[in-house]
Amino acid sequence: MSSRLKRCSALLKVIFIAAVFVGLVSLLACKDNDEDEKANGQSASAAAVERSAPVEAAGQQLAYNFDSDLAGQLPNKFHSARTGQGSESKWATMADPTAPSKPNVVAQTSTDKTDYRFPLLIADEGSFRDLDISVKFKAVSGSVDQAGGLVFRLKDANNYYIVRANALEDNYRLYHVVNGSRVQFAGANFKVSSGAWHELRVEAVGNKFTCYFDGANKIEATDDTFKDAGKIGLWTKADSVTYFDDLRVTAK
Repeated sequence: MSSRLKRCSALLKVIFIAAVFVGLVSLLACKDNDEDEKANGQSASAAAVERSAPVEAAGQQLAYNFDSDLAGQLPNKFHSARTGQGSESKWATMADPTAPSKPNVVAQTSTDKTDYRFPLLIADEGSFRDLDISVKFKAVSGSVDQAGGLVFRLKDANNYYIVRANALEDNYRLYHVVNGSRVQFAGANFKVSSGAWHELRVEAVGNKFTCYFDGANKIEATDDTFKDAGKIGLWTKADSVTYFDDLRVTAK
């Protein structure tokens, strides 16, 4: 082979290797950012120990409309927490003329843009294993995210199940969070409008989960991460300003 052909062959090999490398980088960059986020979660701070709450018997119901709670304060029988990094969450009861049950809602109002930051509002009154839980939510604002979610079988702020809808991404996702690392195991894509009230609902029986959005069955999945009873709560992400109303849960 001539020296010229050898040079051309070597050049083609370099071009081929470079093309493969660029393709791999592009593939990784396109990975859904809602998938496994263990790398972020590993740097999460240790969660405070949760106070125990009685496990509710089948048929027991709890409901919260926040209408008797003081404006500007955390609602009674709840405490705030956070998964991930960034500033602490800011939850407060406030009046909203559009509330599904007037006059009040509970709102997460912090606009910290830290991406791996998940404000929680945890109910202290009871624990549930099998349940039917629902809440109304309205995504108000957020440039990083406009999300609202339901937490269940919560052990602490770093270990729980979460189903959430996101108005910036137009999707619905079901995760387990283990030691602060959020991992998606089911989801659906559809329009989630901001500035409007929607209903999230989950039926959890054993390892089977059915998730509804505005009454429509959107997700069916199984998972064995958390088998025991745990607390319930509300959830947002990053700079999401989100309002919630009519949180209801029934033990099954």
